[in-house]
Amino acid sequence: MAVRLRNVSKIYGNGAVRTVALDNVSLEVAPGEVVALMGPSGSGKTTLLNIIAALDRPTSGEVHVMGVDVTKLPESKLEKFRLKNVGYLFQSYNLVPYLTAEENVTLPLMALGVKKELALLRARVLLELVGLEGAARLYPHQMSGGMQQRTALARALATNPPILVLDEPTSNIDLDNASVVLGLIHVVNRLMKTTVFMATHDPDVARVATRIVYMRAGRVYDSVEPPRREFKADIERAAAVYEKLKHIDELIGL
Repeated sequence: MAVRLRNVSKIYGNGAVRTVALDNVSLEVAPGEVVALMGPSGSGKTTLLNIIAALDRPTSGEVHVMGVDVTKLPESKLEKFRLKNVGYLFQSYNLVPYLTAEENVTLPLMALGVKKELALLRARVLLELVGLEGAARLYPHQMSGGMQQRTALARALATNPPILVLDEPTSNIDLDNASVVLGLIHVVNRLMKTTVFMATHDPDVARVATRIVYMRAGRVYDSVEPPRREFKADIERAAAVYEKLKHIDELIGL
């Protein structure tokens, strides 16, 4: 399994004031699946994403990511594990405002110790993959919301992670840009065999998934296969760009 959760609970607070964000959740996801988490606000979707991404620890239970029980990893090893294995696309993008698009994308690679020249080379090809080859030198304030979202997606893919985690990937962008982002998720899943987790309120967005997991009050209560639909994506162009990425990855050692 790419991800396996066993009896995972997350409780905030103690004593009389406690919030149960996750309640005894078990879930298994195979490599290459695209899983959409759906449920009302407060159902535990983002908490579950954060635990899968090893950004938060459960109160109890086991969380195995790529065969490693991340609940047992010390903090000293957790950051490097995340950098290599999990790409996270935040709802608010979280781009560094004083860095260009290409510099933002290099950040995870630089954190892994990749030389700046190679990090910039991979960043530029990733920006080409998401259709922003002409925006490498732009700063976030010079980009539209859709461009910022695609830059953040390129950054999430910087280290070629086997797992991609997306928190409401289309909530802050218009319909046209949302269609582009969903097409890119489809491309990444097909070409890179990336396992994708995303939280969403939108049933149309969930249709990019191979499985919808419904949540309520911190629990998983159903799991279904959605009706699939085609997304606008130039697979041939993306495949050509992906070949460039593979060559760079050989130089970097990813």
